[in-house]
Amino acid sequence: MPDKTSVAVLGTGIMGAAMARNLAGAGLDVRAWNRTRAKAEPLAADGVRVVDTPAEAVDGADAVLTVLLDGPAVLDAVRHSAPALRAKTLWLQMSTVGADGLAPLAAFAREHGLDLVDAPVLGTKEPAEKGLLTVLAAGPQEVRDRAARIFDIVGQRTLWVDEDAASGAASRLKLVVNSWVLTVVNGTGEALALAQGLGVDPRAFLDAVAGGPLDLPYLRMKAELILSGAYPASFTVSAARKDARLIEEAAAAGGVHVDLAAAAAERFRRAEAQGHGDEDGAAAYFASF
Repeated sequence: MPDKTSVAVLGTGIMGAAMARNLAGAGLDVRAWNRTRAKAEPLAADGVRVVDTPAEAVDGADAVLTVLLDGPAVLDAVRHSAPALRAKTLWLQMSTVGADGLAPLAAFAREHGLDLVDAPVLGTKEPAEKGLLTVLAAGPQEVRDRAARIFDIVGQRTLWVDEDAASGAASRLKLVVNSWVLTVVNGTGEALALAQGLGVDPRAFLDAVAGGPLDLPYLRMKAELILSGAYPASFTVSAARKDARLIEEAAAAGGVHVDLAAAAAERFRRAEAQGHGDEDGAAAYFASF
């Protein structure tokens, strides 16, 4: 018998669209809103009800998922949904917003009596489509069963890190993980660019590290994009640049020098300026030239 839990998904980019499809496929009543409606329209074929406003999406919903670019975008969407939000609605905040970006969202949740769970995810397009994300979650015990009904559909694992969503524990952990992700993305691009500049076959580099401690699945994935010359986005240059900025800001607040994150931010900035903002983060490769 289908689950009649109603879920509003605000933001249907790479991650939000995949989550909405998986939730609808599991039998939930899913309504989706995106700032550019045309990008959400394909979800209708998967049983998702596409609506024109955030308020329409959340009206009567048991749970609200926010999957948008950054904290200001999330706050703008929930403010527009406020007239239709009910107290005790479960709000699963699944965007990468950083601890500072989370603070006004937590304040909004308190003001409107919402049950907030801070729940950024690990994974990109393919894991999202397959429901194999890892959810980093912070929220009170009393809402976790409700949250798990949704997390278990969009992800393969949920790591609860704190009782208080407003603590920022989940968002801070996401930044730590993403600092490593961005290091690998840029390291891959620089190594392949250096190979080209030195007249070395980039495949020889990959063969040299194959099967050893320096080899990584993520290295292979991003290297293949660069070598193919095609950059279908699973995590865009522009989104990566935003995350690098969040990492830098959080590190500064914590008294930590993050030179690699600063270098990554600059590489993403250059690639974005060259017109690669909507391509996969591997296109930061072009920042080398």
